[in-house]
Amino acid sequence: MGMAPILGKDSTIEHLLPIFLSLLKDEFPDVRLNIISKLDQVNQVIGIDLLSQSLLPAIVELAEDRHWRVRLAIIEYVPLLASQLGIGFFDDKLGALCMQWLQDKVYSIREAGANNLKRLAEEFGSEWAMQHLVPQVLEMVNNPHYLHMMMALRAISLMAPVTGSEITCSKFLPVVVEASKDRIPNIKFNVAKLLQSLIPIVDQSVVDKTIRQCLVDLSEDPDVDVRYFANQALQTINIATVA
Repeated sequence: MGMAPILGKDSTIEHLLPIFLSLLKDEFPDVRLNIISKLDQVNQVIGIDLLSQSLLPAIVELAEDRHWRVRLAIIEYVPLLASQLGIGFFDDKLGALCMQWLQDKVYSIREAGANNLKRLAEEFGSEWAMQHLVPQVLEMVNNPHYLHMMMALRAISLMAPVTGSEITCSKFLPVVVEASKDRIPNIKFNVAKLLQSLIPIVDQSVVDKTIRQCLVDLSEDPDVDVRYFANQALQTINIATVA
């Protein structure tokens, strides 16, 4: 990979690119991982357009690799790829993968997938996120699988500061409040933590009208952890009100 800047564009395309593509199919995950982690060096030489044409099929395949560290490396590369390819190309080719990662069986992949949504929202803006990410995240909140629901809540907590108060109040907050009524304690105390993170984002009137009452209800929950996190969030509201 380090030879690409030395050899230049033409020689890299002729001699090195076929090797990279071959190594992306190597049986050892560390080999595939090293190719992905050093793609920037090649991108600087041959340009993102040619790189994407050559590598995109391999990247899509690696995004579903059986080794989770390979999938993780791909996730970390996606925001850079998205910024260089632009909105249209990203929507067509890579959008579906980003939601797929939120449902991965490995926690590190799910967490990285949630952070990936945040970084994409930062890159393309809240309007794009509202159109392409928010509806799918909201749909996941209603998923009967509680781990998928948990990751949707995590994605909301990461995206809300980026998308801003209006989207948070109109789209995120109603589903979060509804999730607070779930029967699973893990869901409910994560809702409490999420509501606490939303306090600085929304207007005080929303805190007083909606968030506080939801937290009061959770503070009376039979589960000790739910009560604890709800009371922690209520203390944040009280401190902010005094201040």
